[in-house]
Amino acid sequence: MHMSDQPQTNPAPEELEAAMATNAADELARVQGELAELKAKSADLADQYLRAKAEAENARRRADDEVAKARKFGIESFAESLLPVCDSLDAALAIESATAEQLREGSDATRRQLISALERNKVVVVNPEPGTRFDPHQHQAISMVPAEQEANTIVGVLQKGYLIFDRVLRPALVTVAAPK
Repeated sequence: MHMSDQPQTNPAPEELEAAMATNAADELARVQGELAELKAKSADLADQYLRAKAEAENARRRADDEVAKARKFGIESFAESLLPVCDSLDAALAIESATAEQLREGSDATRRQLISALERNKVVVVNPEPGTRFDPHQHQAISMVPAEQEANTIVGVLQKGYLIFDRVLRPALVTVAAPK
């Protein structure tokens, strides 16, 4: 038998239409399910984004507040450490008949208090010894003088300098040995 001898069974047009409609309905239901799932994910991501954005904005606002407070009150500790120095000066000035020796002792004690207050707040004196190599980052040369020491070394300090956390507040004013 040849294949052409077999009766062909073609589905009726109604059956094809029904099968296509069922397939289309199944496909539509699947696509609608995916769409609903994507919409839910999108809404969830939008919510997460808004929360993260609000959280970042709050963190930025808190950081700005902290910076403002630090600027406003950052010097408070330093000012508090200077109050005993003011008290000592007031006490010295209150003594009407102080001797030169008492004034000298009081001045020395008050100076020690001041240096201590500065050191507690990381302010360090720059007072280089003679013979120390000149450092343009910490010293300011006022003049070069002939000296019996290596050139570009410090001969003398005219005014002490100060650092705060390794940053120069004021360079030490120095004289420097001239080249021979």
